[in-house]
Amino acid sequence: MHCHVLIPGFGWPHDDAGERHAAPAPLALETLIARGRRTRTEVPALERWLLERFGVERQRDWPAAPFSLLAEGGSPGSDVWMCADPVHLRIERNRLMLADSTAFGIARDEAEALAGAINSHFGDSLMVYPLQAHRWYARLAACPDIETTPLSSVRGVAIEAQLPRGPEAMRWQSLANELQMLLHDHPVNRAREARGELPVNSVWLWGAGRLAPLSARPFQYVAAAAPLARGLAQASGAQAREQAANAQAWLEEAGGHAGIVLVALDALAAPSQYGRADAWREALAQLERAWFAPLLAALKDRNIGMLTLHLFGPAHLLEVEITRSDLRRFWRPRRPAAGWME
Repeated sequence: MHCHVLIPGFGWPHDDAGERHAAPAPLALETLIARGRRTRTEVPALERWLLERFGVERQRDWPAAPFSLLAEGGSPGSDVWMCADPVHLRIERNRLMLADSTAFGIARDEAEALAGAINSHFGDSLMVYPLQAHRWYARLAACPDIETTPLSSVRGVAIEAQLPRGPEAMRWQSLANELQMLLHDHPVNRAREARGELPVNSVWLWGAGRLAPLSARPFQYVAAAAPLARGLAQASGAQAREQAANAQAWLEEAGGHAGIVLVALDALAAPSQYGRADAWREALAQLERAWFAPLLAALKDRNIGMLTLHLFGPAHLLEVEITRSDLRRFWRPRRPAAGWME
């Protein structure tokens, strides 16, 4: 079995590098990186990486929405779908910053009320479906001629440089402004602010397109919390599961697959992007205990034949291939894991 492990949020993207190095050393992860065969490239958007792996061609944009919708029990059909995720925007030091639902909670009835207001206002031109309270989808009358930025790339950062680009960019920016005005004074948001909660004052639109045929099935089994990876697996005919709690549980379930399997571990992503040093350190320590140490042991015990790590940092993607024989390269010294991104 060849195990691929996908880890967004690897590396510390902030100036205070000491916060990163203050974390306890993840010895198993450091061993895997040091002994393996490493390739470092410019980091792509995680969503694009997944779509390309499954052989999905870019339409006017990278069509993440219909595959994500599929994983959540929706029926994309031949319609155009777009991710329309609820977010909070605020002005901070003259920059417009975005926070997604990992920074605030949203109840199901709140999501339905806000989506209902959008649908009443825009009609058939923009119909929003809150399949999850924190994850919405919009059905469009036509495919927009724009390129967008995935939500995972904009949370916790200034969004001015990440707004839609392309021939219809001005129209869609105008629509986004209209959405913000509509949501600003909605009773749901007035109630949230009265309780001291962040208002859901905008929607991040991205990943538009139609469900398209796949030209590849790179994995026979996929475990991921994010719906895009599961939707792609489902569309390809691979087995798709929610993310397992730890490597032991994952290996027991995936063990019947002699081929290539994928697990996505996203615990580092939000703490990294929002600059939450304590949460990032704790998440790294938890991944070491629950995943990296057991995977290293499984490699030593021949329970897996090859391990490939895909470590997504702020600017680089570090990919590491390791077999049992690679572990014998004891002369390769360990170094701080995130230091490989520098």
